[in-house]
Amino acid sequence: MIRILKAATDVAAQSQRADVSSTVADVIADIRSHGDAAVRNYSVKFDNWDPDSFLLSPEKIEEIVATVPRQTIDDIQLVQQNVRNFAKHQLTSLRDFEVETEPGVFLGQRSVPVAASGAYIAGGRYPLVASAHMTIVTAKVAGVQRVTACTPPIRGEVPAATVAAMSLAGADQILCWAACRRWRRWPWALRRSGGST
Repeated sequence: MIRILKAATDVAAQSQRADVSSTVADVIADIRSHGDAAVRNYSVKFDNWDPDSFLLSPEKIEEIVATVPRQTIDDIQLVQQNVRNFAKHQLTSLRDFEVETEPGVFLGQRSVPVAASGAYIAGGRYPLVASAHMTIVTAKVAGVQRVTACTPPIRGEVPAATVAAMSLAGADQILCWAACRRWRRWPWALRRSGGST
């Protein structure tokens, strides 16, 4: 008896995926070419989100975090401490070594953190505050010097608990940009375009 474990993808679905890939590639190319102006155009076009700056200033972050209930801050700090402790154990389990496998042939491994990373903190309809713990805290424990984090607004508002989690996790820059949920490659597109948004 023949049993199909996985059916082939139909041509229409493949075509739709190709269209989406093409659209995303065009958006990234536009951002590379036109930088912050393109970022703002897409934010307005797709999300009607047009703040003075997508980058939250330290003062704005402090103002937002001050609105978060103390119990929520305490919960975030407790969870982040647990994630941090485990990440430290993970880090110590990775060890650098070098061995001479044959006379004159040396092989080994060495863990070297990247200098900068981007972290997408899920938001929109289903905000996932824990994304901040799992991406920013672990990057910082690994030794990443600069972490830029982005989350989308929720119903036109900056999500306070998410921003608090991002800040407490140690994000060096925090952006609130609606279109980041559509194109999760935003940090690389911005970096290549020279954008600062």
